[in-house]
Amino acid sequence: MNTIKPSEFTTQFAADVFEGLTSHPKSLSSKYFYDKKGDEIFQEIMHLPEYYLTGKEFDILQENKSALAEAFASPSGFDLIELGAGDGKKTKILLKHFTEKKLDFTFVPVDISHNVLQQLASDLQKEIPELKVTPRQGMYKKVLEQLAEYQTRKKVILFLGSNIGNLPQEEALNFLKKISSSMAQDDLFFMGVDQKKNPETILAAYNDTQGVTAEFNRNLLRRINRELGANFDPDAFIHWPFYDPETGMAKSYLVSKKEQTVQINSLNLEVHFAAWESIHTEISQKYDDTSISWLAREAGLSVSESFSDTENCFKNYIFKKL
Repeated sequence: MNTIKPSEFTTQFAADVFEGLTSHPKSLSSKYFYDKKGDEIFQEIMHLPEYYLTGKEFDILQENKSALAEAFASPSGFDLIELGAGDGKKTKILLKHFTEKKLDFTFVPVDISHNVLQQLASDLQKEIPELKVTPRQGMYKKVLEQLAEYQTRKKVILFLGSNIGNLPQEEALNFLKKISSSMAQDDLFFMGVDQKKNPETILAAYNDTQGVTAEFNRNLLRRINRELGANFDPDAFIHWPFYDPETGMAKSYLVSKKEQTVQINSLNLEVHFAAWESIHTEISQKYDDTSISWLAREAGLSVSESFSDTENCFKNYIFKKL
């Protein structure tokens, strides 16, 4: 029997893995996908033909960069704060355009991954050397508490890639409420949101033919092996995505192909799996204009403008404080 106490966990990762794998049903948080190896795999995913999200949002930003420059600009300048900045591929469209237009702004990329932030800062120094960049590493919860510190001039908060979809509805609403509470009347919130569409298109985005997404999912088990001294056999689990067109909820699971027991040494924990037992690893909620307007209103925000790709697969919304 496990005798470890919560106070003995050395990291939040350890505590969350313990809680998730001793719960029924079992689960692991998708925020832990992004270690160094996970970052590399996700870069591959974003270039897959099935993973339409990145390309569609890229096109929206490219097509509407001038309109966004006009919407974001302020006589006293502005702080452009991006939550979950990643490699900045899409954001660079705006950064280069805003710099060319000589807008007065500072870019504040925020990400949970130190590796990603270091790489992004290095790339921007080479590609846009005149850009003012102040990276901040941290979890969304911590950063959201600090957003209100940016009070000296207008701030524009970016949340791209439909990352809002990774939050259950209650958490998504709480997240937006915190965004709203950090905003002054002139501030803006700019968010990318994947739209409801053909279920086959959505499912294919999480189940590519090359198996890259499956490896991304299984890398979570490899991370537990590396960091917590576990003996997961990732190949003993299948990647299983699912999409419900009624609710707009996409989910991903790891499913044990056999009965097995896994030892996690640093947690002094044995985890038993029945054959075909699952670990829930990710959600990706899809939205439409009605559900986004409802979420915004409940959070004290309003949609002031939206931009879509030609097929209405993806949308970016500008929100103002009510």
